[in-house]
Amino acid sequence: MAGRRIDAAAVLDPRSVRRHLLGPEDFVGQLEGARVLDAARRGKYLWMPLAGPDDDPADPGFVPHTALLAHLGMSGQLLVEDADQPAEKHLKVRLSLSDADGMPGELRFVDQRIFGGLAVVPLIPTHDGGPGGRSEARLPLVPAEAAHIARDPLDPLFDAPAFHERLRSRRTGIKRALLDQRLISGIGNIYADEALWTARLHYARPTDTLRRPETERLVDAVRDVMDRALAAGGTSFDSLYVNVNGASGYFARSLDAYGRAGLPCRRCAAEGRVGVVVREQFMNRSSYRCTRCQPVPRNARW
Repeated sequence: MAGRRIDAAAVLDPRSVRRHLLGPEDFVGQLEGARVLDAARRGKYLWMPLAGPDDDPADPGFVPHTALLAHLGMSGQLLVEDADQPAEKHLKVRLSLSDADGMPGELRFVDQRIFGGLAVVPLIPTHDGGPGGRSEARLPLVPAEAAHIARDPLDPLFDAPAFHERLRSRRTGIKRALLDQRLISGIGNIYADEALWTARLHYARPTDTLRRPETERLVDAVRDVMDRALAAGGTSFDSLYVNVNGASGYFARSLDAYGRAGLPCRRCAAEGRVGVVVREQFMNRSSYRCTRCQPVPRNARW
């Protein structure tokens, strides 16, 4: 997307641009003729800083003021397609792009349940002066809608010692903390279970009891899980979870805890011990842990 001009925009379902408060016509008007400068992400928000038709991105003093912001919700997809490909059943927004080295000519937003959406939003400076999110250009800008979200563990500016202090100040269970986007981002239910299994920590371990080496072990585990999941293309359980080329991820084949209820713990089996993965209710969802290497802690906070 970076460097490409948006030649035309079509909103096929106004509900998918409901976060653009000035309406679909203004959404289209702000995009047509604009040039995409970068693609950045923080948490579940992805945005593309824009240069207007009259802007000169090569000017050293140029600063982008707006971005195309996307949130996929539960079923949203951003797909890069050739213009002659048939429209997807739940296609909501279509952007026609300038030519670029044989790359597909359209960016399509597809959303079955319509919980996600697109909007053109203002950019604001980051509070720490660092890049707004994971990106190539590393601009120190972030949409206001994403400014409250903490950096993720793969971000070079993620501050592990500060994360430990914030954990210690919370009186909650460790999994609740991992799922709190204001504290740390990028970790969903599946990867939280995988990281806690890797770190040998129970999900209800009180955060104020964590020692620094345990927090470091947990952060290392989260990074390892996320790196391996990214290398496998993510964890796809159905056709809604695909990358921009429509391909599914295969990390589900490597899961050690999530979805393995009733099966032997692989680590315990390798150590010649007996541990079984169990599924337990947690925050209206499921948590998976090993009965032996992730025992219930004292003063557990559920």
